[in-house]
Amino acid sequence: MITTDFVNGAPTWLDLGTPDLDGAIAFYGGVLGWQFQAGGPETGGYGMFRIDGKAVAGGMTVTPDQGPSAWTVYFGSADADATAKAVEQAGGSAVLPPMDVLDQGRMALFTDPAGAAFGVWQPGQHKGFGYVTQDGGLNWVELSTPDVAAAKEFYGAALGWGAYDVEFPGGSYTSVNPAGTDENGMFGGIVPLDRDPAEAGAGPHWTPYVHVADVDATAAKTQELGGTVGSAPVSIPGVGRIAKLVDPFGAGFAVIKGDPDQQ
Repeated sequence: MITTDFVNGAPTWLDLGTPDLDGAIAFYGGVLGWQFQAGGPETGGYGMFRIDGKAVAGGMTVTPDQGPSAWTVYFGSADADATAKAVEQAGGSAVLPPMDVLDQGRMALFTDPAGAAFGVWQPGQHKGFGYVTQDGGLNWVELSTPDVAAAKEFYGAALGWGAYDVEFPGGSYTSVNPAGTDENGMFGGIVPLDRDPAEAGAGPHWTPYVHVADVDATAAKTQELGGTVGSAPVSIPGVGRIAKLVDPFGAGFAVIKGDPDQQ
């Protein structure tokens, strides 16, 4: 599961690049109950979304030439430079080589061999999440990719992940976990890109899942505030109820309410 223990290879941070930061602040405040705290001039406009004062994600303005509106998942690393080498040796590509972010930490951005974007974060003063798994906090991450087996091999080599194929009626689900842990440490999954035709057009990508108290109400609020529902709420036995959503500026995310029997 996702924790605030900041384990190497596990999700450590999440941030949003959007063309309309003020609009995104209003949207996520209304949908997920997040408050935004802007950084100082030295941060270039980067700030943090919070719940009860605890950091849940970052946010910043991006221009069209910098890329589309999107969420980026960052995985923890004790040495971002060494991780960058491992990523490239495994067939990934550096979008932004390792760089210091003031005294907050060291970051890098990559794409995997299929083209899915992700980041790594080497903590400094900013360790990462201050709030996870509860309502409004990151609960799961999921990679949609055209080749699940190739993705398992890449992330295993680049970030040291283990993987478990969980069987369920009608198929299987590949879950992933940090090095040195077993299936109890799983924090995310890998699924075929064509599993959901509504998402296939987005190409390979990571999706963050945020836990909410009521998936249906969150989906309705998303539409009320100008977003769209990519995949309508559905219940999955043993997992919970989920929905795929898109904010008004094109960034996709998902929400989940866990099955009480699995908590």
